[in-house]
Amino acid sequence: MHELALCQSIVEIVEEEARRRSFSQVRSICLEIGALSHVAPEAIRFCFAVVATRTIAEGAAVRIIECPGVAWCMTCSKSVEIARRDECCPRCGSYQLQVTAGEEMRVKELEIE
Repeated sequence: MHELALCQSIVEIVEEEARRRSFSQVRSICLEIGALSHVAPEAIRFCFAVVATRTIAEGAAVRIIECPGVAWCMTCSKSVEIARRDECCPRCGSYQLQVTAGEEMRVKELEIE
């Protein structure tokens, strides 16, 4: 489960920000997770609660914004929304798609004390 390692990285990011900005507790964390990122939001919520134990993020609420997958269709020259990499273009049926968004996972915001 790579979500555990991802959550460890999130806690490290939070702790680094705490050192830089001198805050002592995180109330909530907002994450953006792309539909094509291969990250399971429920697994992130579970793993984050475990990894955040005894850190400044312990007990923090996790809010997740799920971002759609977007690709550029080289056949019809349109930007289209996709749910999986192996999908065809919903406009023309072509499989010549270049992913342009939806692979990301980022810490969008923190609510701190």
